[in-house]
Amino acid sequence: MTQRGRATRSTGPAGRPRRADGSRGTDRSGAPRGDLAARRNRLREVIEPVVTAAGYDLEDLSVSRAGRRHVVRVIVDADGGINLDAVADVSRAVSAALDAAEEAGGDIVAGEYQLEVSSPGVDRPLTLPRHWRRNAGRLVKVTVRGVAGDRQLTGRITAADDERVVLETDAGPAEHPYAELGPGRVQVEFNRLDDLADEDFGDDTDDDEDLEDEER
Repeated sequence: MTQRGRATRSTGPAGRPRRADGSRGTDRSGAPRGDLAARRNRLREVIEPVVTAAGYDLEDLSVSRAGRRHVVRVIVDADGGINLDAVADVSRAVSAALDAAEEAGGDIVAGEYQLEVSSPGVDRPLTLPRHWRRNAGRLVKVTVRGVAGDRQLTGRITAADDERVVLETDAGPAEHPYAELGPGRVQVEFNRLDDLADEDFGDDTDDDEDLEDEER
């Protein structure tokens, strides 16, 4: 579920990204590496309060270079999921907040950029308790860390709280604290595709063919 935000904003002559000199080194787009982290942090400062005020969690924020423009990707989620109408509302609110922030304090993203707001796809790793809780009933694969070494476990999430998750496996229920688990991966079950039909699988191949320098 991806809602495209406003397309571009230009700065500098002919809409080109501004150039910065210095000895700190640059990424392939020509921007100093130190500025990349600062840009990402500034975006989070503007975007996260808007997402939180709307009742959602900011799951991920990235800035990527795509040709002559940047792509600002915002991933949001909530208990019960988030539908296309909600994504569109969040996109408009974030876009307005970015406009206001740039009018007040100058450009946040150098050069042209496009805002994309979406919900997590099923390929997003489960790394926080809320991720496990929101995927209750789904089949997942996860690495379990132990004294004797790591092992792979596949099971269906039957319960999850702030401390641990319970998986129904072929051997029966298995309860694990999150500290023992690596990132969980939801397994696509072809006999349940109808349940997943409305979800974003994160397949934006038309925009990603020239994508480079993704910053997380």
